[in-house]
Amino acid sequence: MTASTGARLTTAAALDAFAAWAIRSTADRELSLTTASTLATLDRGGPQRLSDLAVREGVTQPSMTALVTRLERDGLATRGDDPTDRRAVIVTLTDAGREVLVSRRTRRATRLAALLDRLGDEDRAVVEAAAGALSRLTLTDPSRGES
Repeated sequence: MTASTGARLTTAAALDAFAAWAIRSTADRELSLTTASTLATLDRGGPQRLSDLAVREGVTQPSMTALVTRLERDGLATRGDDPTDRRAVIVTLTDAGREVLVSRRTRRATRLAALLDRLGDEDRAVVEAAAGALSRLTLTDPSRGES
C-alpha cells in the first residue's frame, strides 16, 4: 500500500466515523432512518414504483409495503396505479412529506452548525474549505439513486 493510498483510507475511515456519529447524534427520533431515507429518495427521484423503492432502500417488498402504508396513513406519501403496469404501485411524496423533510434537514443543519461553532477558527476553516468537495463527492455517488 502506498502512502497516498494509506492517507486516503485514513481519510475515508475518518469520514465514515463522522458520518455514523453525525447520523446518531443529530437523528430525529420522529422518523426511522429507513422512513427518512425513503422520503428523501422520493424527494430526489420523484414518484417511483414500490418495488424499485424497496430495492433502493435495501428492504424487502413486504417491508416497503408496510412502510408505504404508514407513510400514506400519516399523509406523507400517496400510493397510485402505474399507468404502464396495472400490477405495479407508484409511490409519490406529498407536500406534507416534503415539509417533514425540510423541517428535518433544517433541524439537523442547525445542530451541526452548533457543533461547528465549538471548533477553533483553524479547524472550522478546514471543514468549511472541505464542504464544497464533500458536496461534489455526494453528487457523484451512484448509491444516491438519482434516477
